[in-house]
Amino acid sequence: MLEIKNLNVEINNQLILKSFNLNIKENEIHVIMGPNGVGKSTICKALLGDPTYQISSGKITFLNKDITKLNPTERSRMGLYLINQNPLEIEGVSNASMLRTALSDIKGEHVPIFTFNEELKAICKQLNLPESFIHRGINEGMSGGERKKNELLHMWILKPKLIILDEIDSGLDVDSLKIVANSIKEYLKMYQASLLIITHHNQILKYLKPNFVHVLKDGQIIKTGSYKLATQIERGGFTNIYKEFAKSENK
Repeated sequence: MLEIKNLNVEINNQLILKSFNLNIKENEIHVIMGPNGVGKSTICKALLGDPTYQISSGKITFLNKDITKLNPTERSRMGLYLINQNPLEIEGVSNASMLRTALSDIKGEHVPIFTFNEELKAICKQLNLPESFIHRGINEGMSGGERKKNELLHMWILKPKLIILDEIDSGLDVDSLKIVANSIKEYLKMYQASLLIITHHNQILKYLKPNFVHVLKDGQIIKTGSYKLATQIERGGFTNIYKEFAKSENK
């Protein structure tokens, strides 16, 4: 599904990711964990092609195609999808209008409005969102939890192959977190999609139970394990893992 090989990423001439490597197969859930400032969000920016983040060397392959030099629109058309902790508000553009236009662009054909609206209504019901959200401005006047659910509405319509969650559990109450996690689990099962979660705590992982947990330090993965690694971090933080890594480096 995704291969990142020896990726170096800079911003303002500062090296953030250093020889970063990651492989994600179909229908796998991977988590990248680490405290603030270690480069977690840079991974999201580099994957989506944010021009502010310069790839100085390395390669990103998605669905067996080199996407390192593709722009964000081309990557999105291929099936990359990001939900971040602060989804943007776009006034004057409704969810329905944007999604129907985007879907027509992806499929290269006209999208029938009746079946499209019926699908939107069904997804709103699943996410416990009012149907009024269909014709509401994108994230306009929405709470943090509503914005995250609204992004899931987009996900279900656009049907991406790789979903990236950047601190999605930030600002979600217990009930909303459960709805969001269950919706993502159902989506992954239905479409055999893959998931990359960027986070520094364990809240959403308790529901999603990842296949692999990676710990990031100074732009590199220093430890990989199962979901048990996330529970270890929840109990003892990152300090012990960083100390273990330092000892191994000094041997």
